[in-house]
Amino acid sequence: MAETIHSFLIEHQTMAIPLSILFNILISLAAIIPSVFLTAINISLFGITTGTLISIAGEVLGAIISFYLYRLGFQNIAQKNIDKYPKVRKLLYVQGKEAFFLVLSFRLIPFIPSGIVTLFAALGTMSILTFSIASTLGKIPALLIEVYSTYQVINGTSEAKWIITIAGCAGLFYLWKTWKKK
Repeated sequence: MAETIHSFLIEHQTMAIPLSILFNILISLAAIIPSVFLTAINISLFGITTGTLISIAGEVLGAIISFYLYRLGFQNIAQKNIDKYPKVRKLLYVQGKEAFFLVLSFRLIPFIPSGIVTLFAALGTMSILTFSIASTLGKIPALLIEVYSTYQVINGTSEAKWIITIAGCAGLFYLWKTWKKK
């Protein structure tokens, strides 16, 4: 899939930036596809600075549009079935600062499929404004880590392997500690 998108963007250079953002939105809607390969494509085609900005724009727009569409399509179904799962219900009904910081903390962990965080937020009761701000604030540093790691992988350094391993372990440890407290 990555090669197809890369070739498509090269063939349509005049529209490559909006097309890349559109691909990011589609990846967000799919919910389970990580966007790291599109970040790598953006870096290779547009350079590290422009590629990063394009990736941020695509990720942010993708999250907001996905949130809205998921809410339209799935929230009523989820509300009817959620009573069977009290722990999930607790997670879905967080509001205010707690909802803001929950989305922010999940966004700060790179390599977690963005769509899953968006889906759970959309199924809950948080507002689209709260979600948009928390999601954007969390996506920027996470994407910068992703860009740095991807750049290192593209250039073939062993440092990249350590960064990815440490970030992944730290993220999993944080999730485990947070979940264990509740």
